[in-house]
Amino acid sequence: MLRPHVPVNPLPTGIVTPPAHPATATDVEPHQAAQPASCQHDHAPAPVPAAPRFQAPAVRLTPTGLVTVVAGGAGLVLIVGTVLVSLLLAVAISAVSVAVCAVVLRSLLNGQHNR
Repeated sequence: MLRPHVPVNPLPTGIVTPPAHPATATDVEPHQAAQPASCQHDHAPAPVPAAPRFQAPAVRLTPTGLVTVVAGGAGLVLIVGTVLVSLLLAVAISAVSVAVCAVVLRSLLNGQHNR
C-alpha cells in the first residue's frame, strides 16, 4: 500500500505504460490459474530494436592544418606566458615600492624620536 509504483516503460516512446503489479497468491483465483490462455497467438514480448551505435567522426589533419594547429598552440603558450610574467613583474614592483616606503617611514619615525 505504501510502496511507490514506478511506471514500466522500456522504450522511449513517450507513452507511459501503467505500473507492473506482480501477481501474488491472493490476486489469482484458483480457477483462473489452471486455465490456459484462450487465444491462439503468441504472448511473447516484442523484440527490442538495438540502439544505434554512436561513431565519432574521424579527425584528419592535412599538413597545412597540422602546421596551423601547432602555430596556434605555440602562440597561445607565448601569450599566456607573457601575461603571467607581466603579472609576476607587477607584483614584484609593488612589493619593492612598499618596502621602500616602509624604510622611508621607519627612518622618519626614528629620526623624530632622536630629536
